[in-house]
Amino acid sequence: MKHYTDISKYNSHKTESEKDKTRVFGKPSLPEENKEGEHTRVFRRQDVTQAAPQKANPASKRRPKLSLRKKLRLNPQLKIKLKKTLESLPKSLPKIKPQEKPVPEQTRHIPRAGKRNPMETSATLYKESEPYVNDQCGKLRFLPAAVFVVFIAALSVWFIFNPKGEYSSSEKRYLQQFPETSFETVTSGKFGSEFETYFADQFPARNMWVGFNSYYALGLGNNGANGVYHGSDGYLINVPVPQDNNFLKNIGAVRDFKENLGDTPIAVMLAPSTGYICRDKLPLIHDAYRDDLMLNLGTKELGKSGIPMIDLRKPFKEAYAGGTQLYYRTDHHWTTAGAYVGYTALCKYLDKAPIDRDKLNAEIYPNFYGTTYSTAGFWLSKPDDIEVWSNPGNGGNIKVTITEGTESKEYNTLYFYSHLDEDDKYPVFLDGNHALTTIENSSADRGTIVVVKDSFSHSLAPFLAENYRKVILVDMRYYKQSVSQIVRDEEAEQVLVLYGIDNFSTDTDLVWVS
Repeated sequence: MKHYTDISKYNSHKTESEKDKTRVFGKPSLPEENKEGEHTRVFRRQDVTQAAPQKANPASKRRPKLSLRKKLRLNPQLKIKLKKTLESLPKSLPKIKPQEKPVPEQTRHIPRAGKRNPMETSATLYKESEPYVNDQCGKLRFLPAAVFVVFIAALSVWFIFNPKGEYSSSEKRYLQQFPETSFETVTSGKFGSEFETYFADQFPARNMWVGFNSYYALGLGNNGANGVYHGSDGYLINVPVPQDNNFLKNIGAVRDFKENLGDTPIAVMLAPSTGYICRDKLPLIHDAYRDDLMLNLGTKELGKSGIPMIDLRKPFKEAYAGGTQLYYRTDHHWTTAGAYVGYTALCKYLDKAPIDRDKLNAEIYPNFYGTTYSTAGFWLSKPDDIEVWSNPGNGGNIKVTITEGTESKEYNTLYFYSHLDEDDKYPVFLDGNHALTTIENSSADRGTIVVVKDSFSHSLAPFLAENYRKVILVDMRYYKQSVSQIVRDEEAEQVLVLYGIDNFSTDTDLVWVS
């Protein structure tokens, strides 16, 4: 077989048909080394009959791409030619400067993107636009500061000349007056603390701001922000008392009190909370009321000392399901109807017949706003109606003695109607809170009952006076003497501890009852 160093020499002595066969069936072989030691590409002619049955790999039909270095090594003539070409070129070429594009006149002050710092661009624009802004705005740039100064000055003048109130009818409390000024009060910090309270209490249009804050919190979904839930049907309900409270501590005080009473029987009756009974009036999201837990625990602890717990949960749930309004919508107390339900449950325990509801004359008085209304600040709430259920048959048989310290006053009525003309109408029952209140009913059966109480008893005590000739109400918030001595002196046949469960859980004065 002949070897060719150039494929043109290989094809020069062949016909056109043979050249076509070579183009189709020619296959480059691996480099071989000739006699001169040079690598030569060998092309072998293959027979058609021998190549046809073989399935060639498609990748093998492609010519491998050779690098320039390999080409020069395989073809010395190409190497010599390339060398002569490079030698003929000049050794250095002239440098060509890039032509700069002209910048339009109107955009010359704006730097091109990527060429300058954005902060420098912003500073340049502000510097060029500042004269124009000053010409257009002038003194308007100081308008916000001027408005703020005028507002503060006007508010200060308003506060100074605004009449200072002594009592808030909406919040039902006395307002802080200007504190006493002295060297001691200033250095001790008392003046600063009292002045802060004075400023908040006497702030102009205070009720408007308090109401705005309450409705603003309600709009944000913060229902109960002031300790009162805004419920359905106009109910303003106190949030549950904290878990860390004085419930068990006061239960222990009652057990100690029992040891000082000797043989005199004692019972405990706690009014359930409004949120526990009126669950359908609560907002969708609210804290849990733990009346069941506390009442069950109280019953167990009191039972260790032989003290019964009069449970009002069942009768209250039944009465509420029957449509009876047991609690005021704007106050934390039970209504007169709720007090009557508690009175009938108490009579059942005492084995006494309650006065018939038909014998009582109901008087209804509108526009009653209670404690939850004052606390919450929802001034758009509708008022309650307060009812007085009196027994016309008592006539002149009633005598009420109210004692504060060493002073006592006597009255011939259970209801003080003058309070109905005031903002706080609840004191219509027994003239409100007092240290010691004694009710005597000459037409009732003999017997004396001592009630250690909070304000829940004020609307129930008139009913209790139908069954006892003397009812003595002791409020531990104001009475600082021995209750056991009263029981012994009056030869009481029964002692009752009557509280709302929330008040009982948070009271700090009941511990002195023993």
